[in-house]
Amino acid sequence: MQEIIKQQLGQMKLYGMQQAYTAVLANKRPDSLTHDELIHLLVQAEWENRENRKINRSMKGAKFRYQASIEEIDFDKSRNLDRTQLLRLAEGVFIQKKEDLLITGASGVGKSYIASALGHQACQLGCRVLYFNTQKLFSRLKMSKGDGSYIKEINKIEKFDLLILDDFALQPLDNHNRNTLMEIIEDRHGRRSTIIASQLPVNVWYEVIGESTIADAILDRLVHKAHRIELQGESMRKLKSK
Repeated sequence: MQEIIKQQLGQMKLYGMQQAYTAVLANKRPDSLTHDELIHLLVQAEWENRENRKINRSMKGAKFRYQASIEEIDFDKSRNLDRTQLLRLAEGVFIQKKEDLLITGASGVGKSYIASALGHQACQLGCRVLYFNTQKLFSRLKMSKGDGSYIKEINKIEKFDLLILDDFALQPLDNHNRNTLMEIIEDRHGRRSTIIASQLPVNVWYEVIGESTIADAILDRLVHKAHRIELQGESMRKLKSK
């Protein structure tokens, strides 16, 4: 009977229950638990299994640049990284409030890692997260105009709780990329959260975006109410290589 139950649980894809039931059989007799206790144990195991699978799917779908975690971030004073601020951001309240985060600093100081760590944490909290190298996103959306899937792609991006745009403003935006950025920011402003990581300080983004009217509109939606992290110090890659 016990083997039949385990087999049927597997066939119904109740893998959490199956594992918990197997553990109960291995460690103690099922009749040592009350009916309520056994049911609670099995249901809790199934719920946790499904939650973990959902988180894993979310992390896989986000396509992060790094497998990063908040616990592994270096808070050395030379980095100008406020531990309290970052831990509060990791709680995900800024995502609930539909607020944005701008991370700036020279190449190698850890912008992408911090953005990815916050993205991983958001997945753990049940948020839908999408990570992109900004230039690759622009190239992808430019190609989507050719095959007619542009609107579908833009609508898909809008639905994610957190969008991470990494390596922003490495080169001046052309007309297509400028308009695309405007559309993304406009769609998400006040509705979803965005993290933007860039080597350039925010005060030069205006020039990189170009076209004063659009630049004004984009920065007005991004800058004034956004959280900011302005990293300093040596390249973390160089420090690790030493």
